[in-house]
Amino acid sequence: MSDTRPRKFLVVIDKTPECAVALRFATRRAQHTGGRVSLLCVAEGGDFQQWKGVEEIMRDEAHLAAENLLHTAAKAVNELAGIIPELVIEHGRPADCLLDLIKRDKDISILVLAAGTAKEGPGPLVALFAAGVQPVPVTIVPGRLSDAEVDALA
Repeated sequence: MSDTRPRKFLVVIDKTPECAVALRFATRRAQHTGGRVSLLCVAEGGDFQQWKGVEEIMRDEAHLAAENLLHTAAKAVNELAGIIPELVIEHGRPADCLLDLIKRDKDISILVLAAGTAKEGPGPLVALFAAGVQPVPVTIVPGRLSDAEVDALA
């Protein structure tokens, strides 16, 4: 990463409630530090190799759903901080897509994740990075933080 380029905060966008916490934290940090925001949404399609038509339809539907999630998140970033985020859609498994993007995009400075609030644990991506897979610094924020708490922290 070049020292003259602003930090890029990467947020994985999904349908979980804690995603909004990570998005707000990254947006506020970027706003306060002159950084940028990059949003990744992974379109997970089915694997119907014997039914290629069905697989293509499912892939298209997953891509459209990812686009919709990204546009909603991008609107929130822009309204909150006046930042126009970079939007990235990948196809595949979320962890694999995330690691591949971080390897490809050397401008990504910080990955921001929010810990899950469900009984099942912190979430698969948080667990992956907590296990030591850290190609970039990772900020994990508690998923239950209020907007005011996030703003105070960021």
